[in-house]
Amino acid sequence: MEIDWKRKLTSRKFWVALAGFVAGLIVAYGGSQQAADKVSGTILSGAAVVGYILGEGLTDAANKGKENDDGD
Repeated sequence: MEIDWKRKLTSRKFWVALAGFVAGLIVAYGGSQQAADKVSGTILSGAAVVGYILGEGLTDAANKGKENDDGD
């Protein structure tokens, strides 16, 4: 079974689950809730960037070779 990394990395559910897991580990190992919030916020911000980049890349790849009518 092969993992579809493009789909996985653009999944909001994946990123929320990852952020929650990491935040839970931080608190479980003695970190503050504030540190956990900062780390999970950073993960979710990074996820937005990764999702945008992959989404735009997939769109560009799908449109490659098609004539662009708007002059770009």
